[in-house]
This record gives sequence, structure tokens and C-alpha cells, in this order.
Amino acid sequence: MGLVFEDGGGGLPLVRRVWSASCDGATGFTSAVKGTSMIAFARFGGRWTVHLRGPETRATELTCPEGWEFFGVELRLGAYLPLFPPSGLADLHDALLPTLAGDRILLDNRDWEMPTAQNVDVFVERLVRAGLLFFDPLVDEIRHGERPRAMSERTAQIRFRQAVGISCRKLVSIEQAQGAARLLAAGEAIADVVDGCGYYDQPQLARAMRWATGHTPGELRSGVPFLAL
Repeated sequence: MGLVFEDGGGGLPLVRRVWSASCDGATGFTSAVKGTSMIAFARFGGRWTVHLRGPETRATELTCPEGWEFFGVELRLGAYLPLFPPSGLADLHDALLPTLAGDRILLDNRDWEMPTAQNVDVFVERLVRAGLLFFDPLVDEIRHGERPRAMSERTAQIRFRQAVGISCRKLVSIEQAQGAARLLAAGEAIADVVDGCGYYDQPQLARAMRWATGHTPGELRSGVPFLAL
């Protein structure tokens, strides 16, 4: 098996999950759409790279190179680093943080210890305490059509995009497609997924799966590999 992927709970209020992956051979896969931001760490030949990644609004064909190791944290919706707005990181426009000798990370003119997959939660906590990782509590309200009375709809949408990197409407379509893809990958009948996920018909579902996962509904049901990384 070329790609080994492990997924676990975040354990922190601002973390949705912690994941790790390794490649014992060059392996192609599809990175599916996602609406959240991520801090990812990659190592090859003893050297580290640190990536800040925003939401992905279309599926992308990627390759996991042989010998590389990865881990990262997927942040809770509405959590982001104000120094690196998510809108500027969307669709694989990653920000690469400088790394220093001794496995240190340069961020906000300070050097930070490089975390491991086992203690990355400590790194996240330190970012929060330093004021570098922020959470907008209004994101959940706005995504469900609620907002403070004094806030206009336009202001709410601007605030949502600032924290998430995409519009609320785009997030809804991404989450709809994610739910459908999970059901198809679990073997659900295509007609049932159309009805259960709110698509008009099978052609609309097929178009959504193409842009969201890079595969047809039939391919997803057959077990073709895709990852929401």
C-alpha cells in the first residue's frame, strides 16, 4: 500500500481532527473539496516544510511522493491565523513558514519548536495563547442564517469570508457534496443519495461529484481512493 493515512480526534476546541500519512511508494490520489483550514507538516530526508492551507473548492489530483511523511491539524470552521487570511490560502495556495536549524519554525518573528503528530495539540495551544490563532464565534451563527441584529447581511458575509476563506453559499455546496461522497463510498444507491442529499437528479449529483472529488458516483461506489486532506 503506498499511502497510509491515520485520522484522529482533535482534542482541542479549535481542532477538528489530527491526521498523519506516510508513503512507501509514489501514490496518486484525489484531494477532495473541503471548507476548513489546515496546518500541515511534511518531512523528507530529515528536512521539514510547514504549510498553512485554506479551503479547497475543487478536487485536485495529487501525488504522495515515496519516502515522505506528513501530519497536520484540520482546524475548526472559523479558526484561522489572521497573519495568513484563509482566502489567500484557498485552492492549494499554501503559505510556507520558514524553518530554522534545530527543527524550529519562524512565525511572527519568533521561533517555535517543531511539533510532532503526538504533541501538535501543544503547538496549537501556544498559537492560541500568543494570539496568532483566532476563532470567530459568529461563523456558526452566520452559516445557519443567524447574525446579530445590528449586523447587516453584507457585513455578515464579509466577516464569514474573512474567517473561512469562502462564501457561506460555497461552504454549503461543499458540505452537501462531502455528505454525498461519503454515502456513495459506503455503497449507498445513487438514487438514494440524490434524494437524501437534496440534489435535483442524478446528472446534478454527477456534476457535483466531479468537481468535489474528481470521480463519478459509480467510481465512488466502487471504492476509488480520494481524501479530504
